[in-house]
Amino acid sequence: MTAPAEPHVMHTYGRLPIALSHGQGCRVWDTEGREYLDALAGIAVNTLGHAHPRLVPALQDQVAKLIHCSNYYAAPLQEKLAAKLVEISGLTNVFFGNSGLEANEGALKIARKYGHDRGIERPEIVVYEKAFHGRSIATLSATGNAKVQAGFGPLVEGFVRVPLNDLAAIEEVARTRPNVVAVFLEVIQGEGGVNPARADYLRALRRLCDERQWLLMLDEVQCGIGRTGKWFAHQWADIRPDVMPLAKGLGSGVPVGAIVCGSKAAKVLGPGNHGTTFGGNPLAMRAGIETLAIMEADGLLGNAAEVGARLRGALERELAGLESVIEIRGQGLMLGIELDRPCGELLRQACDAGLLISVTADRVVRLLPPLIMTRTQADRVVEILVPLIKKFLASPAP
Repeated sequence: MTAPAEPHVMHTYGRLPIALSHGQGCRVWDTEGREYLDALAGIAVNTLGHAHPRLVPALQDQVAKLIHCSNYYAAPLQEKLAAKLVEISGLTNVFFGNSGLEANEGALKIARKYGHDRGIERPEIVVYEKAFHGRSIATLSATGNAKVQAGFGPLVEGFVRVPLNDLAAIEEVARTRPNVVAVFLEVIQGEGGVNPARADYLRALRRLCDERQWLLMLDEVQCGIGRTGKWFAHQWADIRPDVMPLAKGLGSGVPVGAIVCGSKAAKVLGPGNHGTTFGGNPLAMRAGIETLAIMEADGLLGNAAEVGARLRGALERELAGLESVIEIRGQGLMLGIELDRPCGELLRQACDAGLLISVTADRVVRLLPPLIMTRTQADRVVEILVPLIKKFLASPAP
């Protein structure tokens, strides 16, 4: 493979030497005509795979009508998508942006203003080790990764960091930090290595937030929109957040972000407090509406749960007994395989073998396939990936 020349693009990505041309379902082809099985879905974005036969004509129809208009005017498609998100979340109101970063940034603004409205001049937000919430200065500051923060200081103040699933740590924060106004976490940490928050921990957080009048803000940017087998990953714990940022899979590839709020947070922002030029544009709203409708019609929540369980079970079976495999974790079609050493080279090796995957947190092979993936395709992922992992682990560790 020869890397495509990119003389005018900023060098901000460590790219693989292929350029994708087109896709169909869970398969994509590069500009040289080589085929790949997509187990990454654009990093949890292509919910319906590629060139879905109902999504494509819907977007073509919308492009021919209206792509963008200002938020000066009423937006019927915004209201339609918001109503659906309210229905499936049990929350009350939605603000639309363009990305997960924007949704998370908006959530932080809500938390700060919520604190100021309560008379707290320097509000603090609890965030987590290994978290990733984006690359703006504020979301970078909330992120728990020194490597991606390096070179961008001074970071934004007002964050209190704790380890995930450690209830004693956050109870200590509650005792000692009177300016805390919110807790902000991913239900399953994505970039941090596919680390799930335990259901009992989430329920304890909900109780603590209620007792302290804190906002519970759950970042579902990567783990939401059906990826775990429910609409939102926190629903496995039978709780509701006060603020829920969404993005990635909501538009099946069309950029869209959303902040979904419950009654405690829905009226914190008023006219002039927040805004966006492109957010809530008709094309993105149509993409979201059609994505959720197709997911319901085709039973993709159940498919994510069933195929994800099959995929995880096969990986656990085929990798059993390998001491260098630390853990296989995640839920539905969001899975991570943690190894005992950095494994970035598996990204290239899998690509050479016709499989698109991710390696995150240096040592975790991450799988985020489209929610339309079949059992046969999941079996093929295992057939390709397991021998690569075994061969990699059999080589001397650096």
